[in-house]
Amino acid sequence: MNKKRLLLLLQVGLLSLVVFAQNPISPPGVYIADPSARVMPDGKMYVYGSWDESRNYYCSKKYHVLSSSNLKDWSLSQTSFTSEEGGDAKAILYAPDCIEKKGTYYLYYCMSDNSEGVATSKSPNGPFLKGKSLGVKGIDPAVFVDDDGQAYYYWGQFQAKGAKLNKDMQSINMSTMKDNLVTEEKHHFHEGSWVFKRNGIYYYVYTSLSPKAEATTIAYSTSKSPLGPFTYRGIIIDNTGCDPCSWNDHGSVVQYKDEWYIFYHRSTHACQAMRKACVEKIHFNKDGSIPQVEMTSQGAAGPLDAYSVTDAARACLLTGKMRIVQSAPDREELARIENYNLVTYKYLKFDHAPKKLIVRAAAQNGGQIQLLTNSFRVLAIVNIPAGDGKTYSEYTTDVQGIPQGVTQVRFRFMGEEDKDLMRFDSFKFE
Repeated sequence: MNKKRLLLLLQVGLLSLVVFAQNPISPPGVYIADPSARVMPDGKMYVYGSWDESRNYYCSKKYHVLSSSNLKDWSLSQTSFTSEEGGDAKAILYAPDCIEKKGTYYLYYCMSDNSEGVATSKSPNGPFLKGKSLGVKGIDPAVFVDDDGQAYYYWGQFQAKGAKLNKDMQSINMSTMKDNLVTEEKHHFHEGSWVFKRNGIYYYVYTSLSPKAEATTIAYSTSKSPLGPFTYRGIIIDNTGCDPCSWNDHGSVVQYKDEWYIFYHRSTHACQAMRKACVEKIHFNKDGSIPQVEMTSQGAAGPLDAYSVTDAARACLLTGKMRIVQSAPDREELARIENYNLVTYKYLKFDHAPKKLIVRAAAQNGGQIQLLTNSFRVLAIVNIPAGDGKTYSEYTTDVQGIPQGVTQVRFRFMGEEDKDLMRFDSFKFE
């Protein structure tokens, strides 16, 4: 084994850590987007995705892998694949997919030069080595294996292509290729293909254009055949509101222990290119349709414990210029908070009515943090005096009016207009 591959093996083996996460499931300081979720033979859920590293461009030259046995506690394995292994060390790696067959894991990747390829490993975490070209051009590969064992490959932007994979899982039977499986005109298709089958119905899931003509939604179309024709059915989730500059989305739908989930990403940093993977539970109607679901802070797990510390970065809805930023290698918080900005957390569980609210913040110009009900009635006010913007302190106030049960928590920030009021780190109730 040469030194390069030995180093990659060591990176995968040593740079693995366990994090607690609900939404987002990407740990603080790690920005994994375009999540492709797979249940592998060991029974765990694995999430393969792009790794965002800069506010100035999408993705990077590396992939990381998230895994979990309960969709709540996630392990991160770093550097499962690099663009150097893909054959072009200068290129950026865009969204991947991965699937297992007869003990081999096949990682399908695409690069910024529009090349697409496949690499293999004996472990779902990688390392994936010796990338091989698939001979097609495009982005966002997805693989589906039907009940008869036949594998299909999907890719494309604005209009999707699909074809059968050969038995080696590393080449495409181009004689079976079909264009325009889903299109922007008929299906609102933008990019980010994903295909699954349920009760005889083939579902084509993809990034779609929202009513505002932005690619913030994940929609689906259905067919009786893996290569169409597909009929548009609707939107599953829309990440509008997760960040002031949210523009795109990308995800996957998968069954895990008798429940179904959609994996997607949310923007951070008030930019389009720093995104974090999230997950929500979904349901099917009797006719096979999927009702649209909302973004939450709890994700696939139960509601957050109101009496434990909730990181501010678990916010699922923001307004104004407020953004989620990285404040330390293992920490994220809300910053650029201005007058009348709102932040929402869905959902928290109160085992009993709280008496106190404690927030942790670093004051700049200072102001108020108001705790609101669904009807915007103020339940508590935390006064934050002006400070240096660097020193974090805990502030406590009385709370009345939150009953026992599960509810969303919403904060409104008030202060001088056009001023940076504070940085918001976390909160809890007592």
